[in-house]
Amino acid sequence: MSKRFENKVCIVTGAAQGIGRGVALRLASEGAKIVMADFSPLVEEVLADITANGGDATMIQADLETYQGAQAAIDKALDTYGRIDVLVNNVGGAIWMKPFINFSEEELQKEISRSLFPTLWCCRAVLPVMVEQQAGTIVNVSSIATRGINRIPYSTAKGGVNAMTASLAFEYARDGIRVNAVATGGTEAPPRKIPRNAKPLTDDEKLWMQAVVDQTIDRTFMKRYGTIDEQVNAIVFLASDESSYITGSTIPVGGGDAG
Repeated sequence: MSKRFENKVCIVTGAAQGIGRGVALRLASEGAKIVMADFSPLVEEVLADITANGGDATMIQADLETYQGAQAAIDKALDTYGRIDVLVNNVGGAIWMKPFINFSEEELQKEISRSLFPTLWCCRAVLPVMVEQQAGTIVNVSSIATRGINRIPYSTAKGGVNAMTASLAFEYARDGIRVNAVATGGTEAPPRKIPRNAKPLTDDEKLWMQAVVDQTIDRTFMKRYGTIDEQVNAIVFLASDESSYITGSTIPVGGGDAG
């Protein structure tokens, strides 16, 4: 395994499960010092995996839907390692899948809070550090769902992530900071140990979710979902110095579906 991240300090949000877990494990295997931030205590299991394999990592349980939680994650990295080279903003994910008119006011707010604000807050918290260093890389995890059905609030949040990515890259390039995003496509993943929506799905909700799956596969040239590793490959590439002349870009990783 190459050591592209030897001695680099990398923060990964949402590292307890799914793509975030895959990114944290991959970065650690390539020599990074990892700071994992997640609301779930399951992140402790990922920390144990990394340290058992000789990796250097720490973790913090934090509510990244708040600025205080984001700042706590940045402070944890600085207190432990003294600098921050890479931030991977992975927190997010649709909570409900249903026609837009079926979302309540509260549900709309929860979707935006989950899939936009953790990235916004973490960027705001980390940028002063990176500006002072005159160096840093941010990779935001977006989605091809910016053009999709039955998850309009989530799509809206990820559209905001794309706009944030481009604008931050423009504003902070002079400070040696690169900002990119990966727009993930449909991704096969193990069942979540802690589901985003704990309530059993109604018959209508099952149909609405299946419509999302059908639309995702239909728009994908390869006619399949991707794997966690296929998403991790792109995220880690953008986090590495191999992408040194790429900034302000949102790269779709959706088997041909550009979102």
